Amino acid sequence: MVISRSPAASQAVEGQLRFEGEQLPLQEHIKILGVTMDRELRYDTHITSVARQTSQRVSALRRMAGSLDSRGILTLYRAQIRPCMEYGALTWMSSAHTHTSRLDAIQRRALRLLGEDEESVASITSLEHRRDVATLTVCHKAQVLHTPHLSRLSLPPHPPERNTRQAVDGDQQVLVPLSRSSQHQRTFRARALRLWNHFTVATPAEVTGLSTQQTKVAANVWRSALPARLVL
Repeated sequence: MVISRSPAASQAVEGQLRFEGEQLPLQEHIKILGVTMDRELRYDTHITSVARQTSQRVSALRRMAGSLDSRGILTLYRAQIRPCMEYGALTWMSSAHTHTSRLDAIQRRALRLLGEDEESVASITSLEHRRDVATLTVCHKAQVLHTPHLSRLSLPPHPPERNTRQAVDGDQQVLVPLSRSSQHQRTFRARALRLWNHFTVATPAEVTGLSTQQTKVAANVWRSALPARLVL
């Protein structure tokens, strides 16, 4: 697969790639560790496939919902459906909202099966909420714990020189790389660091003294106070 937005890039190497004498055909998208991406580094095909798979599972759950109570429905949803919608989520989180909203719609379909059990429905957080908590946990491991295999995600602290409405104070603030591309601004690195800057300022406890579990709890509390869809 040739990674480029230009059709001419693929034409330039068409028929020239060989392995042990066999010509290798170019692909529009490939799957790596269960996540599909195309030559423009987009994950629309992957989300479409996940949405189709999980929609079928919700339909199967609906057919058997009559013989289950709300706890059984919730257990099956958490065990068989939601993990499929969250696998590799930090990889494809740069997808546009029009694509990720398809997964949100599937979760709403599943939660309607719970009927009037408001307590069970309230216990399920949005998929974006869970992605953001996972993102902050990874940032904590990279920025605070300095986990070796996450070192490439780490950036040196860059506290603002003065407090303004645009630049809040915080010892763990980092400089977020800017880009005019909306797709790049939604990528893990850009969105994660913006989340991290807001989280470190809003968290009462010093993030450098938190364990991974304490960070998850603090991130859940902070994210729960924000809208289901957070635009940063």
